[in-house]
Parts: sequence; C-alpha cells; structure tokens
Amino acid sequence: MPNQQRTVALVSAATLACSVVWLSAPTALAEVVDVDYRCDTPIGERRAVSPIDISAEREGDGYRITMSWQRGVSSSPVELGTGAMSPSATVRVEGADRQTVELTGPVNSAPVPPDTPIRVDDLGGTYRPSGSGEVTLTAGTLTIRALGTTTTCVPAGDPAPALTLDVVAADGGRDPAPEAPAEEDPAGPGLGDELPRTGPGDAVSIVGALGGVALLTGLAGAVWLRVRGRDGPPGG
Repeated sequence: MPNQQRTVALVSAATLACSVVWLSAPTALAEVVDVDYRCDTPIGERRAVSPIDISAEREGDGYRITMSWQRGVSSSPVELGTGAMSPSATVRVEGADRQTVELTGPVNSAPVPPDTPIRVDDLGGTYRPSGSGEVTLTAGTLTIRALGTTTTCVPAGDPAPALTLDVVAADGGRDPAPEAPAEEDPAGPGLGDELPRTGPGDAVSIVGALGGVALLTGLAGAVWLRVRGRDGPPGG
C-alpha cells in the first residue's frame, strides 16, 4: 500500500511539472498560407500564388524569422545565371507590437530558365520585439533584383497571418530605473557648499601665534625666577 501511494505521488508530481513547463513555454501557432502575389516586372504585371510558411526561433533578445516559399513566383524572359538573382522580403508584425521585419537570403545557386517561375530560397532576418504579448506575422513585399532590374511582388488583398507568437520585448518590458536622489550634505543645511579653507598665510599666522604664546610664557617664567632669587628663600 505505501508503495502504491508513493507511485501515485510521483506520477502526480511529474504531471504537475509537465503542466508548468507547458504553461511557461511560449506559444506559437504556424500555418501555411496561400499568398496571391502581384508582381510589377520590367515586362509588365505577373501574378502567382505561392504557399508561404513563416517560423520563428528565439535568438538572444529577439527571434530569428525564416520565410519559405513552396512555389515559384514571377518569371524572367531570359535565363538568370547562377548568382544573378538576389531576393529580399518583408514581414508585417501586428498585435502587441507593430513593425516591419526585413528578410534577406542567398543568391540563386542554380540557373533559372527563361519563362519559368522563380523559386526563392528561404529568407531570414532578426525580429526584436518592442512590446510584449501576442503578435501575428504576415507575408509582406517580395523584391527580386536580377540583371540590373527590380521586380516587386506585393500580396493582393489582405493575406492571413502565417504565424502567431507570444513575444517578450527585447528590453524585458521593464521601465527604466529611476535616478538615485542626490545625497544631502552630511554637514547639514545652512553651512554652505564648501568647508572653510586654510591657506598658507593662515598656517603661518597660527604658527606665529603659537610661537608668541610660548615666548611670553618663557619670559614670564624667567622674570619669576629672577624675582624669587633676589628675595631669597623664605625664612632665610
């Protein structure tokens, strides 16, 4: 019977510990969202729908954001050689914090054939929250630079958020520490800001005064001894 009670107690403790860990862990809800991009290219407007995935990983006082495209967007009338295409994008942060996160990525590692949807590799950037609470991350503008041209792809309408995240402000959300009050003068009020200063002249005066007192004391002693010597000892 004691062993059974001990087993029940251990199981209850483990369950409680797991519950604490679950409650203390930051919550994140991610889903793949279809984004309808309208791309303004050098040869006119192009449209393409691509599933978008956004993830976040805690990094220092912020979060490392990664954005992935599961399908190519836009296209080029000519082949883009290796390293000819440089992508970047933005992510909108809304909710308890509002800002835009800039994402960048590598150039294309393989040639892109002409008239073929351009596949964008994963883009990443750092998000440092300025507020604490629940935020949503939504795909923003995609920019593709290639062969001296720029193609800008903007989501049509209002795409749904791809990630919901509980964040903590980079500064911890704490108010700045109040300034320490100025210390009062230990000498008390009304005595001035500085203590009286004694200069070299004052020191000389003090030494002279002390010397004068000693000289007068010596003279008085000598006079008393002479008078006493002249009068002689009493009873003589």
